[in-house]
Amino acid sequence: MNWRRKRLLKIISILLIIGFSYFLYDYYGIRQGLDLAGGAHIVLKAQDTDKRKVDAEAMQGIINILERRINGLGLSEATIRPVKNDNRIIIELPGVDKPMEVLDIIGQTAMLEFKNEEGETVMTGEYLVKAEPAHDQFGRPVINFELNDEGTKIFREITRKNIGKRIAIYLDDQLLTNPVVQTEIVRKGQITGYSTFEEAAQHAVLLREGALPVPVTYEEIRNIDATLGKISIDQSKKAGILGLILVALFMIFWYRYPGFIATQALVIYGLIVLGVMAGLRATLTLPGIAGLILSIGMAVDANIIIFERIKEELRAGKTVRAAIDAGFRRAVTTILDANVTTLITALILAYFTSGTVRGFAVTLGIGILSSMFTAIIITRNLMDLQMKFINSPRAFGVRR
Repeated sequence: MNWRRKRLLKIISILLIIGFSYFLYDYYGIRQGLDLAGGAHIVLKAQDTDKRKVDAEAMQGIINILERRINGLGLSEATIRPVKNDNRIIIELPGVDKPMEVLDIIGQTAMLEFKNEEGETVMTGEYLVKAEPAHDQFGRPVINFELNDEGTKIFREITRKNIGKRIAIYLDDQLLTNPVVQTEIVRKGQITGYSTFEEAAQHAVLLREGALPVPVTYEEIRNIDATLGKISIDQSKKAGILGLILVALFMIFWYRYPGFIATQALVIYGLIVLGVMAGLRATLTLPGIAGLILSIGMAVDANIIIFERIKEELRAGKTVRAAIDAGFRRAVTTILDANVTTLITALILAYFTSGTVRGFAVTLGIGILSSMFTAIIITRNLMDLQMKFINSPRAFGVRR
C-alpha cells in the first residue's frame, strides 16, 4: 500500500471514529443520574411471610419483577439495587415527580387468584403467559389473558365443574370480577370490572410480569429537586471548557505544533467518551462529571509522555520520523503502566460501591480507556497526517 492510500485510510478511519461517536451521542443521548436530572428516591423493604422468608433468591426475584414492571410502565433509566446484607431495595427514578403513583403500581404483590363460590382458591396467576388491556364488545375496558399448557388444563377442568356457578377473580384480595361460568374455557379468558382503560393497562403489567415472591412495604419516598443538578451541570460545563482551553494553551505554548495536534486529539477524545457513554447507556452523575474532567488531565498526560520521549530521541540525534517511531514505542509501556493501575482502582470502585461513587468509577474507567486509545492511536495518526508541519526538531522545541 503506497503512502497516499495509507494517508487516505487514516483520514477515513479518524472520520469514521468521530462520526460513529457523534452518532451514538446524538442517537442515545447521555443518561443523567438522579443528582442531575432530579426524580424520585424510593426505599422498599421485603417482608417475611408465614410461607416464605426473605432470602437472596427472593430479593433477586423482587428486583427482576420490579425492573420488568417499571419497564412495562415506560419508565426508562431507572436504577434498582439491593442494600447489602439487608432486606431493603433502593429504587431511583429520574424524571418522576409523582413517585406515589408509581409505587402504587410497582409495589403491589399482584397475587391473582381464582376462587369458587365456596371461597376456595382454585387457581393462581402463575400460569398466565399473556395479559393485555383491551375493550370488550361493549367498549368496556378489560384484560385479555392467556394461559400456558398446564394452566389451560387446570382452568378447563375448573370451568367445566363450575358451569352455571360463579368464579371470582381477585388481585391482592381485591375482587375484580365475579362472573357466572357459561361454558368450559380453554387457554384464553377475560377479566372485566375495570372503570378505565388505564387501570386495566396497569393491572395487565402486574399480571404479565408476575407476582412478587414476598410483599414489600415502602420505608422512604422523596422527590429530589433537579435545580441543584442544573446548577451543577452549568458549573461543570464551565469548568470543563475552561480546563480544556487552559490545557490547550499550555500544550501549544510548551510543545508548539505537536501541542496543537494534542489539542485536536483531546477534542476527539471528548467525542469518543461521550459516544461510549451513550452507547453503553452509562449514567452520568455529578461525581461522574468530576471523573470526566479528571480523565481529561490524564489524556493530556499521555501526550506529554509521548512528546517528551520524542524530544529525547531528537536530542540523541535521530531524524524526526525515527524519533516519533521510537518515542511512541517507548512511551506506550509507561502509558499502559500508569493507566492500568488507575483502571484497576476504578474497576474495584465500580464493583464494590454503588450510586454516585459507582458513577464516578464508571466514567473514570471509560475516560482512561478512551484516553489510552486517543493518545496511542489517534495522536499517532494525526501526527502522520500533519508530518509536514512537524518535520523539524524545532517543531518540538529542540535545537541541535
